[in-house]
Amino acid sequence: MRNIVIATIIGAMGISCSSPDKEEKKDTAQGLKYPVTKQVDTVDTYFGTQVKDPYRWLEDDRSPATEAWVKEENKLTFDYLNKIPYKNEIKERLEKIWNYEKVGAPFVEGDYSYFYKNNGLQNQSVLYRQKGEGEAEVFLDPNKFAADGTTSLGQVSFSESGKIVAYSISEGGSDWRKIIIMNVEDKKVIGDTLVDVKFTGISWKADEGFYYSSYDKPKGSELSAKTDQHKLYYHKLGTPQSDDKVIFGLDQKRRYVGGSVTGDNKFLVITAATSTSGNELYIQDISKPNSKIVPVVTNFDSDSYVIDNKGDKLYIVTNLDAPNKRIVTVDAKNPAPANWKDFIAETENVLEPTKGAGYFFAEYMVHAVSQVKQYDYNGKLVREIELPGIGTVSGFKGKKDAKELYYSFTNYVTPGTTYKFDPKTGKSELYRKSAIDFNSDNYESKQIFYTSKDGTKVPMIITYKKGIKLDGKNPTILYGYGGFNISLTPSFSIANAVWLEYGGVYAVANLRGGGEYGKKWHDEGTQMKKQNVFDDFIAAANYLNEHQYATPDYLAIRGGSNGGLLVGATMTQRPDLMKVALPAVGVLDMLRYHTFTAGAGWAYDYGTSEQSQEMFNYLKGYSPVHNVKKGVEYPATMVTTGDHDDRVVPAHSFKFAAELQAKQTGSNPVLIRIETNAGHGAGTPVSKTIEQYADIYAFTLYNMGIKKLHE
Repeated sequence: MRNIVIATIIGAMGISCSSPDKEEKKDTAQGLKYPVTKQVDTVDTYFGTQVKDPYRWLEDDRSPATEAWVKEENKLTFDYLNKIPYKNEIKERLEKIWNYEKVGAPFVEGDYSYFYKNNGLQNQSVLYRQKGEGEAEVFLDPNKFAADGTTSLGQVSFSESGKIVAYSISEGGSDWRKIIIMNVEDKKVIGDTLVDVKFTGISWKADEGFYYSSYDKPKGSELSAKTDQHKLYYHKLGTPQSDDKVIFGLDQKRRYVGGSVTGDNKFLVITAATSTSGNELYIQDISKPNSKIVPVVTNFDSDSYVIDNKGDKLYIVTNLDAPNKRIVTVDAKNPAPANWKDFIAETENVLEPTKGAGYFFAEYMVHAVSQVKQYDYNGKLVREIELPGIGTVSGFKGKKDAKELYYSFTNYVTPGTTYKFDPKTGKSELYRKSAIDFNSDNYESKQIFYTSKDGTKVPMIITYKKGIKLDGKNPTILYGYGGFNISLTPSFSIANAVWLEYGGVYAVANLRGGGEYGKKWHDEGTQMKKQNVFDDFIAAANYLNEHQYATPDYLAIRGGSNGGLLVGATMTQRPDLMKVALPAVGVLDMLRYHTFTAGAGWAYDYGTSEQSQEMFNYLKGYSPVHNVKKGVEYPATMVTTGDHDDRVVPAHSFKFAAELQAKQTGSNPVLIRIETNAGHGAGTPVSKTIEQYADIYAFTLYNMGIKKLHE
């Protein structure tokens, strides 16, 4: 056991003394004047090793001192950005290319067909409905939820009859949500609005009520014992939230608990986890009063969930004894893994299945590219579905009685295109093509495999304008993530289209820690193997430099959240490899990440500084905040975060920026762009997204020495 001693020499009151805007400022070679961010004498002792934390006071993101610091830093950043001569030109192009109608695939609930649409530059997409051949009307318009567009629409869940809807909203980008219940026909709110709901689904039991999950809300960003205990609740329609019954999680302490009801309203399926990888699985026969919750999987060694049922026959997706996943069947009366039978067996490719129209659709990732096979409920292969090209598909979801399904196809140069699919014949027909002002024919993507430090082959897709000259002078963004079993598959981005138009190269590396090759690939980038992820990213940068897509003077690295950690670790280990670094909402203080909000749930990927002396030493060895050194010229850096991000708290970014500004040598600027009244990124208004990309691209190109844009 680790015994941690925190010696805060100056005391809590001392942290809020003189605000940073009254301190002397530091001149840089570019003429910028950084605030000398106040330092405090906070020291933590880990296994006998003392670690200074001079910017601990910035962890209180609601304090007057921190708010003053944010204002000072933002003034410096925006003054700098606004002087870049072509920033407004980039913003104007982004606004122009973004301004086209975007319509999602329709779905049927009750008497109506619903679809999402954005007219072009609306901050949030609007949910419409249509009855039969009648005219479509607005059903939910999140743009009217708040004047500044920062309240977004989350999950929308209809009752079995489709006559009642429950939907969640997020205010200011927060992970804490409200759930509003509404009568579909007259759109009148009914019953209680549920508050302080976090990390939840909404799953109806017929028309009677629904299941949702949440914690007891702590007062601030600090980790509280309450945030370790996620609970599953049942809300009965017409009753106050205070009467909601805890279904699971009162005795069993779990960080993440979810509940969903099978399509026939027979079973409640419960997943429970202590981290972001691995879960227990339970079922309850809710068709029988007072039935017990029955365990199916009782450890955290695998990820398993029930995708469907046919009476008492359960169909379970699992990576238990199958790192690339499989579907098994089992009788609900004896659901233990010993009784499981293969339904769709594991293959060499990772399986991500969906269901609709009485079929299963097995989507496989083949080197991060989609392949889809259709199966019936007896496990018979119906067909391999012919896709429009090489890229990523999503969809094939629907109710069992659906006559047609929809799916979307995209890749790095193909805007999202929706297809209608006939499940009986297997034929696809174009349903809606994107109207974006972008000529895909002028661009191409190339998948290559490069060799990482330990000899591992890693895939990367490089996208660029056809006929590109490989002279090392192409502005290039290398993007990565490498964690939490998340796969980066080809997808189109409006913002990336503008980067490509200006002659930029966009490269995405499928690093270890992701899910592209299943659980083994994920585990090879976790805890004491986390350095593999950074080595993979460094090797990707080397490949781009060696093959003259870019040289270090024209290379930028970018990533968000866990990808922000990736950028922070890479730039502190190899600052010579790139000219620009763009860490977004990053996990950057690896010794304290687990003490904030839901951070403790990330321990499967990272380990914690409390775990062992060996783990502490390993984390300290790459933690970006703790590895900024004096006398080093780091790349031009723009850290981005939201001032009220309650997932990866902004203190990570604040402390990293402060360390860089205090220790940076040379002429490369270090800025932090702090979006106010914003969170981790979900639901960000379109207007703010455009502004962010204009600033990021202008900063990147300007610091690569590019004086004039070209198309």
